[in-house]
Amino acid sequence: MSVHASDSRAAVPPMPERSPKALRAAIAQYAPHLLTDFDEHWTWAVSEAYDISTVPAFMARWWGAYAIARDPALEAHLRDLEHRAGESADLTQARALLEEASNIRYQAQRVEPGQ
Repeated sequence: MSVHASDSRAAVPPMPERSPKALRAAIAQYAPHLLTDFDEHWTWAVSEAYDISTVPAFMARWWGAYAIARDPALEAHLRDLEHRAGESADLTQARALLEEASNIRYQAQRVEPGQ
């Protein structure tokens, strides 16, 4: 499955430049439901820690989260997969659903700026 679940790629905004400032601006514009958590995580992991070595891990986490959230259809599909896995009494089915969700998250991490 591609990182874009919706039929209309034009409706999905491109990924921003790979910087905290550009990513925050994109989240604020296209996925504002993530903004509070993004800001709180930034404050805790980078700002208050006075440790810029945490920026790569921070960016990896939020890059993938935004790559998914910028496409509401993909985000809904991912949540549905995870919900169905949690509700499934069939271990094989639950594993398959979680594997599909994991693949989506993996692909989201690899989306490049501008895509």
